[in-house]
Amino acid sequence: MEAGKRGIDTKMEKGIVYRLSISAEKGQKKQNVPGVELDIKLGIIGDAHGATDRPVSLLPFESFSKLYHPDISISPGDFAENITTTGLGYSNIRVGTVLRIGENARLEVVQIGKECHDVCPIKEAVGDCIMPREGVFARVIKSGAVKAGDSIEIETN
Repeated sequence: MEAGKRGIDTKMEKGIVYRLSISAEKGQKKQNVPGVELDIKLGIIGDAHGATDRPVSLLPFESFSKLYHPDISISPGDFAENITTTGLGYSNIRVGTVLRIGENARLEVVQIGKECHDVCPIKEAVGDCIMPREGVFARVIKSGAVKAGDSIEIETN
């Protein structure tokens, strides 16, 4: 019997990895890099959040337009997110959702949203921060190389 006839939704939502960002220390803006290596044990190799229970953070680039201040320019990595995406339907992402990135890498969503830092420069300047509402945190369940421009898909949710 075909999957569609069993009532299983076989449609996978798809987006693009817009930017990848890492930092050597926690609590800093992340620097954009052309590619990263996702590792089951280390998270994103070279990123300070690698050995935590939620080593990879994602944020939709479309959310950046929700914050505006005439004197502030907000760029990918400024929210300390690792993966900035475009075109991915975040409304369908839940804890437990598996995301496929590039050819091989897989992430499992472990948290949606977070508490904002006490000293959040974006919140101080603009009056709001999108990461507490729209940030997604994941762990690596299959290692692989990821580069800007790769596809990112909701594999299961």
